Amino acid sequence: MARTGQPSRERVAAASRSLAILDVLAAEGELGTNEIARRTGAVPSTVSRQLATLVESQLVEHVPENGRYRLGIRLVELANSVLTRLDVRTVARPHLEALVAAVGETGTLSVPGDPDAITVEVVQAEHYVRGVSQLGRPSIAHATAAGKVMLAFTDRKPQPPLVAYTRKTVTSVHDLEQELERIRRRGWADAYEEREPELNAIAAPVWSSAGELAGIVALQGPIPRFGRAPARKALPLLLERADAISRELGAADRKGHVWGQVLH
Repeated sequence: MARTGQPSRERVAAASRSLAILDVLAAEGELGTNEIARRTGAVPSTVSRQLATLVESQLVEHVPENGRYRLGIRLVELANSVLTRLDVRTVARPHLEALVAAVGETGTLSVPGDPDAITVEVVQAEHYVRGVSQLGRPSIAHATAAGKVMLAFTDRKPQPPLVAYTRKTVTSVHDLEQELERIRRRGWADAYEEREPELNAIAAPVWSSAGELAGIVALQGPIPRFGRAPARKALPLLLERADAISRELGAADRKGHVWGQVLH
């Protein structure tokens, strides 16, 4: 009776040791058996047995040239199977809700389309006067904050002629290209009365695990409430949520792209 549950506990302990080894290799790259033992606090002989099991399952690779160990290719396959199940809408929705609750303006999620970004999720503000976003509505590439994020971070190009929706719409390809370069540097976009009079918006990119633009998170509201000063005040919250969504989708801290930062 004293041994009831013992095999189960041993399996749990073995699994925990394996996870500790994987964590250490993820942090360090390549390590030898003794180095892994020191970092995990396990006995080298135990680590050696665990490594043999991990190598057999292709979760870890043995490097013949130096006798060390590193993470195996099967981890990539397992990670991809999880990431493919992650729907950007599902991941983004709670962040949009929190953003709208904090700021009080309408939040949207758009995805890259052709030629414009497409709204796929909307969380409406509680105000009677609010933005006109709705599912499936295009975010015009050159005239909206979400659209400009799409142009800045994909290979899509502005399609002239650039229609003037308001007197503030950017209609010069040269001027738009300069603005897109600023967006790439700072990591976010804005649009003040460019698509509709009296409506302002800010937007930030959401990144996939492959480092590609997976979506665009935006806030929009009417000028009486969401002028330039309130929009700038809301910007750090927008960037925080966009980055959180990116991380949940598997995006690492990017070296090739700019995490959003508030630059003037």
